[in-house]
Amino acid sequence: MIDTFSRLFSILLFAACSFFVASVNAALPQELDGSELPSLAPMLENVTPAVVNIATEGRVKQRQSPLFSDPFFRHFFKIPDQPVERKTSSLGSGVIVDSKRGLVLTNNHVIANAIQITVTLRDGRQVEAEIVGADPETDIAVLKMTAENLTALTTTDSDDLRVGDFVVAIGNPFGLGQTVTSGIISALSRSGLGIEEYEDFIQTDASINPGNSGGALVNLKGELVGINTAIFSQSGASHGIGFAIPINLALRIMEQILDTGEVKRGFLGVSIQDISPELAEAFGLKRKNGALINKILEDSPADKAGLLPGDIVISIDGKKIRNANDVRNRIGLLPIGEKIEFKLLRDGKEFDLVVLVEEVVKKETKPKVSNDLLKGVTVGDIQKGSPYFAKVRGVLVLETQRGSRAWKSGLRANDVITSVNKNPIKNLDEFLSAVDKKEDALLLRIVRGNMATFIVIKK
Repeated sequence: MIDTFSRLFSILLFAACSFFVASVNAALPQELDGSELPSLAPMLENVTPAVVNIATEGRVKQRQSPLFSDPFFRHFFKIPDQPVERKTSSLGSGVIVDSKRGLVLTNNHVIANAIQITVTLRDGRQVEAEIVGADPETDIAVLKMTAENLTALTTTDSDDLRVGDFVVAIGNPFGLGQTVTSGIISALSRSGLGIEEYEDFIQTDASINPGNSGGALVNLKGELVGINTAIFSQSGASHGIGFAIPINLALRIMEQILDTGEVKRGFLGVSIQDISPELAEAFGLKRKNGALINKILEDSPADKAGLLPGDIVISIDGKKIRNANDVRNRIGLLPIGEKIEFKLLRDGKEFDLVVLVEEVVKKETKPKVSNDLLKGVTVGDIQKGSPYFAKVRGVLVLETQRGSRAWKSGLRANDVITSVNKNPIKNLDEFLSAVDKKEDALLLRIVRGNMATFIVIKK
């Protein structure tokens, strides 16, 4: 009995192994039960002509040595500030969204500093393109080209996307030419990544690599749902975490650029902060999600609508708010004149308020500085929208005339002056008062990006 069972088991095992080997070596069938196997090829044949490669050439001024960036080094060794101009080039992707007008959506960082833009179509044609406008804060740019027989992608409502939806990324990674990858939507409304000023990303595990920037993220119907923009990687290669700008956002930005030539940000007049565990306990909150309003500007849209310091923002237009960054993104990405519905928590009770989004009014003051050492320098208070706003105290340099004493000493536009002769200054009035004295030299502390340094301006 045992021998019989052993022989039977050996026969079954051999049969199974034989079947496995045959299956591995067999070609993939074209049909299964009389039906064709699913393929993305038909969809891609319609979509890929609308995705283009973008090559740019530009020029930037750069000093030959990092030491030349140090104003103290140049001043001590009497080295003139003469940066060297060098050529730059970049490769990226774009998406044709209007075939009649030849409009192409891409990323701002693809065409930044470009003096020549060449678009390569799927059929091999190369066409010169010009920049219609760009928005660095969302990393969206609009190009225009003149060519016949263009194919544009159909867009869809990106607000209808769900985690788990299948998507396809199309672009020009590493300059290899048009490449297609597939995956799913891993997350929605990603923000706080520090990639762009305003973030509301679609996250996908479809491989996105350098050169994919500006390319298309489409659903299985071939409809455009996003513009590929970035990857999350320490090595520079894809690790299955890529980000795309939702097409709804990209189209809103494009419409503003086409209508007015620029993007105007929404303004409510509120200051907000995250809800820490300590704040949640102090306000008697069971939840940690939401954002706390800590300040309301007088006569602002928020003030007119009835918002108060201490209100907790729970949702905006039905979308839940996780933190202060969510509120900032929602407001900053809304068009001027739109009404938005806030769900708030005040004294333990939920209620709704409607607020009208208004335009940010930039009061760009250009006072005359009486000190001859600062002749040719224009300064102003740091306005809302500046990366230094609410982070650095001082005055913003709006302009420095080339060849002036300040320019030769290293002062540049977009620098923030934080102290004069070792005396800290907080605003424009304090700065004007500090430089009003007639002196032979000025010692200025400036902040430039993430760096701080001192410069001396002398007669």
